[in-house]
Amino acid sequence: VQLQASGGGLVQAGGSLRLSCAASGSIFRINDMGWFRQAPGKERDLVATITDGGRTNYADSVEGRFTISRDNADNTVYLQMNSLKPEDTAVYYCYSQISHNRWYRRDYWGQGTLVTVSS
Repeated sequence: VQLQASGGGLVQAGGSLRLSCAASGSIFRINDMGWFRQAPGKERDLVATITDGGRTNYADSVEGRFTISRDNADNTVYLQMNSLKPEDTAVYYCYSQISHNRWYRRDYWGQGTLVTVSS
């Protein structure tokens, strides 16, 4: 299984970006999907997650500004980021918990995409 993330870049404060992450390979079912981020010198933190049923969870710092969604037909998770702030600058990693059959599942991570917000 591979997770291919895209959509990062440089944006001014107050701007918007949309991240995408597509899963491919031997997939029986995708359970939770989500986004994490890691700023320089800091740990990787949760940004948002979404269950296969569509239930979402957000970090307090992005609540109301970011929206996570998924397309189950395309095995893709999205992160719409609005009202971006310089403190949102980080490498963003997508995540998926994937079942390979009814008995085995594991976590996968994308390669990371850099988001830089200038002030």
